[in-house]
Amino acid sequence: MVYWRLLVASSCLSFLISGCGNVANSAAKDSKQVVQEINVAQFISEAQITKKAEYFFHQGNIFLNSHRYEEAIRNFNKAVSIKPQLAEGWINRGNALTALQRYQEALVSYEKAIAIKPNRDEAWYNRGNILSKMRRYQEAIASYDKAIAIKPNKYEAWINRGIALTKLQRYQEAIASYDKAIAIKPNKHLAYYNKACTYALQNNIKLTIENLEKAIKFNPDKYAKIARTDPDFHKVRDNKKFQALLQVTSK
Repeated sequence: MVYWRLLVASSCLSFLISGCGNVANSAAKDSKQVVQEINVAQFISEAQITKKAEYFFHQGNIFLNSHRYEEAIRNFNKAVSIKPQLAEGWINRGNALTALQRYQEALVSYEKAIAIKPNRDEAWYNRGNILSKMRRYQEAIASYDKAIAIKPNKYEAWINRGIALTKLQRYQEAIASYDKAIAIKPNKHLAYYNKACTYALQNNIKLTIENLEKAIKFNPDKYAKIARTDPDFHKVRDNKKFQALLQVTSK
């Protein structure tokens, strides 16, 4: 089986500063203006805080993209300490922790993001991936379901949901999940490959080859190479048709 990657959250933080009304001469208007000036000062202060958090968030993303995960985490930590409600900071912090295989900390980070913004599909999706890595497949499926409820065309979640179902030997549901991904993105070779794995686990050589052929057609080098050693194909590995398919693609 091959998992789809984690998703990085992007953020465009903005803060609207409203101006005061016209200056008035009356005491009442002067009093109103003082209140407005205080509000503007608060807006400016909050805008500066937001800008500072945005800077550390941006730096964290640069380090994340450069695979400098410890530095990324330090910057995301600064961003969320300045602006604790920055869900995107918690999500990408979780991604950096995941890259370091610090799964429990990553799970906490994704759950922080979900508590802030329950409608962020990336947070639910990445949480599902972490739970799968921790072999908590039932919880992972529930998390993928949340991501899909928010974004029904999220084919990545349908694919990884299928893997979690396969791990639980719920093969028909897994196939249905892969088919959902294919319906959304017909050229998504990863879904065909994982379908092939699921059929191989059931010793269905016909549908194993049919789906593996489709995956290999999209990316011959990748999937032929993976299939040669993938333990999911153990039951069909000695089958002549399976061997012939891999031999053809190795030429």
